[in-house]
Amino acid sequence: MSESERITIYAAEESPFPHRVFVALEEAELPYDIIWIDLCDKPDWYTENVYPTAKVPYLVYGGPKLHPGQSPSPDLPQLGESMVILEFLADTFPKAQLLPSSPFLRAKARLFYKAVEEIFVPALIEVAYKKGPGETLYKALEHIQSLLPPTGFAVGDWSIADAAFWPVYLQAFVLLELKPPTLAPGSEEVLETLQNSPRFARLRTYVEENMTRPSATKRWNTETVKAKMARRLEFVFSGAQKK
Repeated sequence: MSESERITIYAAEESPFPHRVFVALEEAELPYDIIWIDLCDKPDWYTENVYPTAKVPYLVYGGPKLHPGQSPSPDLPQLGESMVILEFLADTFPKAQLLPSSPFLRAKARLFYKAVEEIFVPALIEVAYKKGPGETLYKALEHIQSLLPPTGFAVGDWSIADAAFWPVYLQAFVLLELKPPTLAPGSEEVLETLQNSPRFARLRTYVEENMTRPSATKRWNTETVKAKMARRLEFVFSGAQKK
């Protein structure tokens, strides 16, 4: 890997958003370095030397190999926000075909992940962290499902539109199973509906097809994500109780 092409990702396993980037990098067969960030104990150097918001993921493109605690050169391209990073990768590596070549299909891909960001993610936050009713999540997922073609991926061939969705979808199952105190009663019914109801049959098939791709399973391990998310929830809510 030359210094001009080196990709460094700051990430945390329990967050679904770095997984969006991982799967795109795997699909593009691009080598990358990972610097893991502990979301329960975010290091000062990350905020001070790398990314002031301390969110993940964060991408640095080019330069020498980075190590925890180091500051990437300010002259290097650097980006936060997973969807911004995905579009950067698609534009920087067009041969990887992370987005369709057709302008119309590219537009459809953007509409799909715009719906993920603006409808599904807020619905999951509402249900998991604000005791919102399960129907809020159902309606958001029905909208996502309505955007899918009868078969295949979001816009035909696999694209970053698909990377945008399934990590957050699987995170929803993790949260429903862990039952944070901000989750409304009835999470078992929500899980049952998502897992078995004909209402979401197309969505389940779509996610299963995503998960058969090697890119999906290279970094995502449900048990690891669940264990780390349980630790994070304990950290967050034990801290809230102490205040």
